[in-house]
Amino acid sequence: MAAAKGSRSGTIHQISASNGGVPKLPLEQARAFIGGLEGDAQADGKHHGGPERALCLFSLEQIEEMAAEGHPIAPGRAGENVTLAGIDWSLVVPGARLRLGDGVLVEISSYTTPCWKNAPWFIEGDFNRMNQKTNPGCSRVYARVLEEGLLRTGDAVDLLDESAAERVARQQPPTIRWRPPGRGG
Repeated sequence: MAAAKGSRSGTIHQISASNGGVPKLPLEQARAFIGGLEGDAQADGKHHGGPERALCLFSLEQIEEMAAEGHPIAPGRAGENVTLAGIDWSLVVPGARLRLGDGVLVEISSYTTPCWKNAPWFIEGDFNRMNQKTNPGCSRVYARVLEEGLLRTGDAVDLLDESAAERVARQQPPTIRWRPPGRGG
């Protein structure tokens, strides 16, 4: 079932964690913090985890679409920590901010690069089915945690509405102006 076009609100369908690798298994709740998700570990710290990749998010509707094509994928199998339902996934792009539950604020930092360890969840091992470069809009995303807190299955999710000017201003480094010595001012 596809999310309504333009839908900016939904729910947390599943929270998932593992001791490293995939699949990640469901949890009823977990604390999201700057470094990641409580109870979750990554086997490969070079390519996964850290503040810029604290959480991996994916769309239930994208998972269901892939499953309908015959891929044996399900929530948590692709390594996502948070499976979202009801949000128009085309709006979840780098720079976008989401409020997860009552207190957790995240900002999408990048699209993920599919890993060969996801091959079992795809027909003929074609894990590039969820590659943003070859299948735009079908990728998982990484997020940085800006405000920590507890996540629960069923919590509300809101894609925050901000203007392009606010987004650009937030992403631009500050401008430092100085005057050369001897110039009045």
